Amino acid sequence: MIWKAWHDLPNDMRCESVRPYYEILASKRSDLLIKFIFDRLMAIILLFALSPIFLVLAVWIKVDSDGPVFFRQERVTQYGKTFKIYKFRTMVQNAEQIGAQVTSKGDMRVTTVGKALRKCRLDELPQLINILEGTMSFVGTRPEVPKYVASYTDEMKATLLLPAGVTSIASIQYKDEDTLLDAADDVDKCYVQNVLPAKMEWNLRSIVEFSFFRELKVMVETVLAVIR
Repeated sequence: MIWKAWHDLPNDMRCESVRPYYEILASKRSDLLIKFIFDRLMAIILLFALSPIFLVLAVWIKVDSDGPVFFRQERVTQYGKTFKIYKFRTMVQNAEQIGAQVTSKGDMRVTTVGKALRKCRLDELPQLINILEGTMSFVGTRPEVPKYVASYTDEMKATLLLPAGVTSIASIQYKDEDTLLDAADDVDKCYVQNVLPAKMEWNLRSIVEFSFFRELKVMVETVLAVIR
């Protein structure tokens, strides 16, 4: 995991609102190193072990609807860098051109197979590739599209000190986020003004309480949440 000196941070992150979070993480370098090693090793093991499931899901997606197996979208990760996130495609082709960049519960763009994958969070499995690439981690703030990152307050930018994550406490708390957005007249506006700030409170708290063992606990809680 790349850890930059304070003076090497992007200009917009080098502010007093971010500094306390930076100093907290800087004092936990050993936990950050363990997190880096764990991410890579576990990603390799899971990619190998789950390869048969990847194949089955890929065939299922192709049979269900036209379009590619994988969905790739530009997101933002550590230090504000953009990357392409991998997901199994759960929507119709060109979904981004015909709707918001977040989904509501009754979103008609979601395919039949997509509904099943989303319910069990199986659409997130390809992010093991992102973890292996180093653009994501198992636990961390969920990566947003640049459009939403542009609305971050200075304090929210502290979440960009670490790689984006597949799961987090905020993700567990807002696992039914699509239901919250379902009744909104303007989904994007509702997400930026209501949902995003609430999720960021959890994400910032996670930085303050960061430790490798706490992240293991979040991973276990995520599995339990999906089962429930």
